[in-house]
Amino acid sequence: MRTSLLPIAKEGWNYIAYAIGFSIFFSLLDLELLSFFSFLVLMVSLYIFRNPERELVRFENQSVVSPVDGRISSIEELEDSEYAYKVIIESKYSDVAILRTPLTGSLISTKNINGTRLSLSDTLASKINENATLIFQNEEGNKIKISHYLDRSFCNLSINVSESQKLFQSARYGLMLSGETIIYLPQNFRLNVSVGNELTASESLIGYFS
Repeated sequence: MRTSLLPIAKEGWNYIAYAIGFSIFFSLLDLELLSFFSFLVLMVSLYIFRNPERELVRFENQSVVSPVDGRISSIEELEDSEYAYKVIIESKYSDVAILRTPLTGSLISTKNINGTRLSLSDTLASKINENATLIFQNEEGNKIKISHYLDRSFCNLSINVSESQKLFQSARYGLMLSGETIIYLPQNFRLNVSVGNELTASESLIGYFS
């Protein structure tokens, strides 16, 4: 996995370059309003594609941290043989868009599906919106499943890891501008969060495997 340490995520470089180019072009033509609008687009792009360093918090080996910035909108108990809990996290444009690995271990499965970018409040969104599902496994064999769904985003959902890849907790693995993240957790998991909690990727503890 190639991890960018630059302050701006690589997915935003084209948007920023175009904004700079148009701002200069309109300035040369003395089109002040359009030049100012291009400058605003540049500032917004720099903000939403920011790629900050995060403090590496030392949790226990069996810990799972949040893969995204956002707010927990729902926690459900499931009647499932593999997963017992479903935690839903909503992320907005104001949240840092970088996705981070929730545990130290490996990625054993990934599935990316191209699709639409409807509002997630639409009943069809969960079926036809662009999404990605990843299954992570820690060194003790415990698994979690994470699904990311785009919500009216102008930028693609970016996943930059491959199956069987060794990963360390908090490492960057992708980018999602505005969307919903669903974390599926097994029976032997102790939750450390509740509905309404604001989460910071790699720094907020979701819970522990027991």
